[in-house]
Amino acid sequence: MAILQVKELTKIYGRGDTSVAALAGVSFSAEKGEFIAVVGASGSGKSTLMHLIGGVDRPTEGSVVIDGKPIYDMNESELAVFRRRNIGIVYQFYNLIPALTAEENISLPRLLDNRRPDEAKLTSILETIGLTDRAKHLPSELSGGQQQRVSIGRALINEPAVILADEPTGSLDSKSSREIIDLLKLSNKKYNQTLIVITHDADIARQADRVIAIGDGKILRDEEVRQ
Repeated sequence: MAILQVKELTKIYGRGDTSVAALAGVSFSAEKGEFIAVVGASGSGKSTLMHLIGGVDRPTEGSVVIDGKPIYDMNESELAVFRRRNIGIVYQFYNLIPALTAEENISLPRLLDNRRPDEAKLTSILETIGLTDRAKHLPSELSGGQQQRVSIGRALINEPAVILADEPTGSLDSKSSREIIDLLKLSNKKYNQTLIVITHDADIARQADRVIAIGDGKILRDEEVRQ
């Protein structure tokens, strides 16, 4: 069974003549370990789709099922716990807590979940993201690429079923961008997690297993990428 099922997902903002459909009946599924790139112009509905899959927002209609669980059947408290445990989100601008060190930012989802830090997992993640020697550093003491690595580590700490990355290289230089995509691909293969990357970058899209193109809130194209 697919790890992710998106069914007739619709999001409408406003009412009556002023209403705007950010998404209009989007449906697709994703298998465990699949790497999907979602592409489209600004305003096409890409970020809305990510927010709905991640349970950050709720749809006007439709459903999202992750690992067999319809996430919109949950109340806000249940959804918050489910999101921390099953969905890793990587944002363009990192969203790190300035007063916490790299390792504390990575461990934050477990702490918010009232679970003790998994030291073995934390050590493994720090090694994977190449920041073992920066574990005690604050975000202000890290480069943009290093901060995004911390963001990826935070997304990995609870071993989520799905990782969502919204323009993860959008604020980075070309060298850091390549390193971040290589790291996301490594985590995708190493931990067999489903990876969905929203991007404007055609080079990133070509590295995915599959590309979904969105325009005007609808899927325009859904095709496998020939490697």
